[in-house]
Amino acid sequence: MKIGVLTGGGDCPGLNPVIRAVVRTSLREGYHAIGIRNGWKGLVDNETQPLDLTAVSGILHRGGTILGTSRTNPYKEPVKLEALKANFKKLGLDALIAIGGEDTLGVASKLSKEGFKIVGVPKTIDNDLSGTDFTFGFDTAVNIAMEAIDRLHTTAESHRRIMVVEVMGRHAGWIALHSGIAGGADLILIPEIPIKMSDVVAVIKKRAERGKNFSIIVVAEGAKFDGSEVLLEQKLDDFGHVRLGGIGDLLAAKIEQGTGFETRVAVLGHIQRGGTASAFDRMLATRFGVKAVELIKIGQFGQMVALRGNEIVSVAIEKAVGALKLVDPQAYELAKTFFG
Repeated sequence: MKIGVLTGGGDCPGLNPVIRAVVRTSLREGYHAIGIRNGWKGLVDNETQPLDLTAVSGILHRGGTILGTSRTNPYKEPVKLEALKANFKKLGLDALIAIGGEDTLGVASKLSKEGFKIVGVPKTIDNDLSGTDFTFGFDTAVNIAMEAIDRLHTTAESHRRIMVVEVMGRHAGWIALHSGIAGGADLILIPEIPIKMSDVVAVIKKRAERGKNFSIIVVAEGAKFDGSEVLLEQKLDDFGHVRLGGIGDLLAAKIEQGTGFETRVAVLGHIQRGGTASAFDRMLATRFGVKAVELIKIGQFGQMVALRGNEIVSVAIEKAVGALKLVDPQAYELAKTFFG
């Protein structure tokens, strides 16, 4: 059996452990694995690379993806879609493992409906894919953000400043919520709940009344003012997404205006998804990779591997990408206990 493997969308810690697990498990079963270069673009352009023991040796601790990635959407252009389908058959693939987030797996779901044998592996540091409790990369991103918040506390207190920490999270505020609580943030702002400057100012002033002349505010990049995202540019990618950016700077300016406190911004950006994966993410990614091959072995296609409790299960890809997993209001209420 010949199994193709691709990684699509943004890179994140844990991709290489998945690839390694897929290859090692495939060899155990007597299957042959082949890497598709640069996400769906690789199937469009027929760019591949061999995946054997030599290829995956020493990659467990490496960040990024040895296969490369892209945000290519073959369904945007009929010519590319037909080339992809033709190359799938030309390569003689008996199955394909697609590792990615909402967009990559959205393409996988459509192809699966057309009869292509595909298994999905959920990847997004935003942790916003339905059907799985956690996605690999999320734990690493949260720990990186938490460490940054810890370090910024000393600067904020020493200079009596407000520090705004902008973290990733386009539609869901999971990174902001977890890192903010773990890092002791005084306020956490997420995309699910529109920002009210009166509430932000009130928290800062309340702290000042208690003699706390500094604050740490964590804000997700997709948090909204007046119901609108703050954009870096209007240009859309292949999946119709704009580039977010600037929420931290806008928030800082409004805080200074409303409180008089000197305010600084730290935008963590791609630092959150670069570098080596945490132990939790390496383990989760490995378990996902093994399960993906096992699903192929029993002919369970159109499925995505998922974590439920401590068990690795499978859910329909279509269901996983049908709706984003947003922050539960109860979880945010928990965070509010520690605001101010």
